[in-house]
Amino acid sequence: MKLAKIREKMAGEGVDAFLVTTYLNWRYLSGFTGDAGQVLITENSSYLFTDSRYTEIAAEEAPDFNVVETGVDIDPLKDALKKEGVRSLAFEKDQVTYANFERMQERFEGIRLEGVSRWIEGLRMVKSPEEIALIAKAQEIADEAFSLASRAIRVGATENELALELEFTMRRLGADGLAFPIIAVSGARSSLPHGQPTDNKVAPGDFLTFDFGARYKGYCSDETRTFVIDPLDKKHEEIYKVVLEAQLAGLEAAKPGVPGKDVDAAARKVIEDAGYGQYFGHGTGHGVGLAVHEGPSAGKKGETLLEPGMVITVEPGIYIPGFGGCRIEDLIVITESGKEILSGSPKELTVIG
Repeated sequence: MKLAKIREKMAGEGVDAFLVTTYLNWRYLSGFTGDAGQVLITENSSYLFTDSRYTEIAAEEAPDFNVVETGVDIDPLKDALKKEGVRSLAFEKDQVTYANFERMQERFEGIRLEGVSRWIEGLRMVKSPEEIALIAKAQEIADEAFSLASRAIRVGATENELALELEFTMRRLGADGLAFPIIAVSGARSSLPHGQPTDNKVAPGDFLTFDFGARYKGYCSDETRTFVIDPLDKKHEEIYKVVLEAQLAGLEAAKPGVPGKDVDAAARKVIEDAGYGQYFGHGTGHGVGLAVHEGPSAGKKGETLLEPGMVITVEPGIYIPGFGGCRIEDLIVITESGKEILSGSPKELTVIG
């Protein structure tokens, strides 16, 4: 099905072949997990080029592809283009530097090169049931790990210690690894939306935010939860309430047929109406799959209409420099009737004493 859709695009563009050089894109098409390779799609054939380190695993993981070994002294891709009679070749222009393009012109002399954009990324936005099951499993692992690792939260614990405990627990529960480096920020540092953990110690009265995700069989999860360390004051309580209301509004807006920007607008309006608009700078959500950040966008400029099978985040936040910040994020899948929330961790205001 994936290759058939690519061949439809090739026919529409009037090209004989398509060269895929981006890791996640060749993995998506072929199932090959090695980190060195290229894929060539022609009208009737599909090739996977990789070096001797990976040929055995490539043959196992990509049975529908002709696996061809590459080497220093040979150019099997060029040979395949000649064998297939390729006169025009599409390539991923968003991923090719100008220097590499010049080398391609020299290497493939006589072949018309056609740069195309987001052919595979567009396909990746709508997940198959099998992909959704893998993402849901990654989220399940992350939720269980977070529940267990949260027991280590205490005054005096460092951000690094808490992040390490969460990472270890996700791996122990079956994650391939992290979907992205864990964000664990406390106190005034919680105003850093993508702040990395340090030896900063959790203190009374802090916001403590975790943004985390597991990777399972290549697919990612993504979730954010924020705690308050006792004592709770009115400002922390107010900010948390506003962010939660905004997040719920974003969830309510997420449904098939609406553009991603409508999800952003619904969440952003709650924060702006509460007087905190200047402290919410990022988009409300993004797609998740093989990459933790991919299409579609649920930000201010998210024009793509949501479809069943799309997996996105809904994650508004308020970040006040010098004070701290709060973000709440769920991972959802768009369904025929609306949405399904994959995240399972509680998100009511939790004060840790």
